[in-house]
Order: sequence, then C-alpha cells, then structure tokens
Amino acid sequence: MRCPITPPAFLFLGFSVALATPPPAEDPCAAFTWDVTHERALFGQEAQNLAAGSAAAAAPTLATDRPYQLQLRAQTEVAFATQPGKKLPAEGKTYAGLASLTVATGGIYRIALDQALWVDVIADDSLVQAKDFQGRPGCNAPHKIVEFLLLAGKPITLQFSGGRVSTVKVSVTRSPAQTP
Repeated sequence: MRCPITPPAFLFLGFSVALATPPPAEDPCAAFTWDVTHERALFGQEAQNLAAGSAAAAAPTLATDRPYQLQLRAQTEVAFATQPGKKLPAEGKTYAGLASLTVATGGIYRIALDQALWVDVIADDSLVQAKDFQGRPGCNAPHKIVEFLLLAGKPITLQFSGGRVSTVKVSVTRSPAQTP
C-alpha cells in the first residue's frame, strides 16, 4: 500500500510541527555578563548546613570555595554588627543572620546568594563598600553576586538581611579577574 502523503506534504507537516513546538526556555542563569562558571559549579554541589548567627560573637565561620546553606532567623532576633546598608522592609516577616570570614589572600571576592536578600560586609566596625554586583531574576544558582575588596587576614562579618525565606545558599569565591 502506498502512502497517500506526497513529499511536499511531508515538508509542510514537518514545518507545521516545528512551528507548533515551543522553543526551549532560555536559562536565566546564562544572562550574567561575568564569568560565573565557578559559582554555578559550587551551587550544583551539596551545601553544608549552618545556623546563621544572631550576633557577631555567635556567627559561624565560612571558608571560600564551599557552598553553605544558612538557616536564617527572624530579623527581629538578630543584633546586627552595624546598621544594614539598605533600609529594610517594614511589612511582612523578614529573615536575617550573620556569618564570619577571614581570607588568606587579599583581593576582590564574590559573595553569591540563591535568594534576593541584602548582604553587607563589615570590617573594623564599618561597612565595606561593594565594588559591583549582578543579579538575575528567575535564577537561583546563584541569584545574586556581590563583589567586595577584602583584605588578607582581616576578620570580617557577613550580614544578611531582608530575606523573604528562612534559608539562603551562599558561597564566597575569589573573583576570576584577580591574578593568582
């Protein structure tokens, strides 16, 4: 028995199916203009669970190049090391917490977060100004990356605030733009 569909009909049918199939969704994480290969690889690994500190003295210590899952606290329970650099929302429940870090080599470091929340770096009781940042809506691997110039051997406090969820995945990495 012969097929009643002629070769031009096959082409038309093939084009119709191709046009009816939606294009694959774009990866929102691919929209970073920085090279975030290292951060994305870390966010693909299993994270170490830690409870964020409610005060600087109780803050867990983080290391670079490792993913962490921080359990944040109700923001009203956190004694910030210094006033957060961003005015915090007055309505709704928000989450916050503290962690500590000391880097062996000074330079520009990235703090990557899987959630939309504010991060401050405090050294010598003062806010360290962010060098740059990027964030991508729809991406949580990571969602936001903030760069800071950190000094070698100087203890710092990482201060997270304004979170809408009680956990945040975080990593600290040296910027690839730095020379080893």
